[in-house]
Amino acid sequence: MLFAATPVDILAGAVLVALLVDFCFGEPPVRWHPVVWMGNYLGWAGRLFAPEIGKLSRNVMVQFTAGALAWCMGAACVFVPAAVLSMWVAQAHGVFQVLLLGMLLKPMLAWRVLRDEVHAVEQALQRSLPEGRQQVARLVSRDVNSLSETQVRQSAISTLAENLNDSVVAPLFWFAVLGLPGAAVYRFANTADAMWGYRGERAGRDWTWAGKWAARADDVLSWVPARITALLICLLFKGRGLFQLPGIAQQTPSPNGGWPMGALALGMGIRLEKKGVYCLNVQGGVPRSGHIEAALHACAQVVVFIAVFCMVAVLWGVT
Repeated sequence: MLFAATPVDILAGAVLVALLVDFCFGEPPVRWHPVVWMGNYLGWAGRLFAPEIGKLSRNVMVQFTAGALAWCMGAACVFVPAAVLSMWVAQAHGVFQVLLLGMLLKPMLAWRVLRDEVHAVEQALQRSLPEGRQQVARLVSRDVNSLSETQVRQSAISTLAENLNDSVVAPLFWFAVLGLPGAAVYRFANTADAMWGYRGERAGRDWTWAGKWAARADDVLSWVPARITALLICLLFKGRGLFQLPGIAQQTPSPNGGWPMGALALGMGIRLEKKGVYCLNVQGGVPRSGHIEAALHACAQVVVFIAVFCMVAVLWGVT
């Protein structure tokens, strides 16, 4: 790779650099974080077209069209700089390409912060239930004030499984397919879904139609990666629950979230439930002390597998 790096070598090497930087340093400072910039744009644009609750709203098609146009404009503003940076990096020597591309890729994935936030939920629960609820509120958008200890753990493990895809596997999948622009657009789409993709009210605004394009775009871009994530989890547990997974995954409102969540629930033999919404692996036991750590260990093994796979690809290219 040092002297005649192939595109595969460069992509695989960049993933290794990104994962290593993430492991050692975590997230970049807020002021320099591209995803924070995306969120700032989405917050500003959303206030322009999402109607406030209780006020006269525009025609639903006007809301939908405005949301779609704002999404496309934001995606273009992400894609173009990423493409320009990719072309600039491509002029460098192979080793520098790997280092630069890996550094640029890193903000598009976030394993360490996800791991730390989920781990902190169990630590908080060990102190008290109110502290556990307060910590899990950092991970979920629902009201946590009435959650039991079991429900707090279920929320944390469900979020971990779903975000293993959203924050690690899916950005790397699109990086492999379309390079840095692909990873950047996916991260924008996932952030837009988190901020706009609601059925009904959020932060005083109605997103039912205004956020529909963002929600569907994220569904499309996450479709394949979510199933890859689920397969990796199933393989980690030696195929346990693989044939049950398609039926269980369909129980969630999201066409994608149920796949990694269902795979982890089946593999660990636990029940993951969101009251009134879904109940995955109903025959499983309720999560108890130690299950969050076990889930973190399992998801970490998936990340390690990806790193090893990329390392093998690099070494194969060298030889």
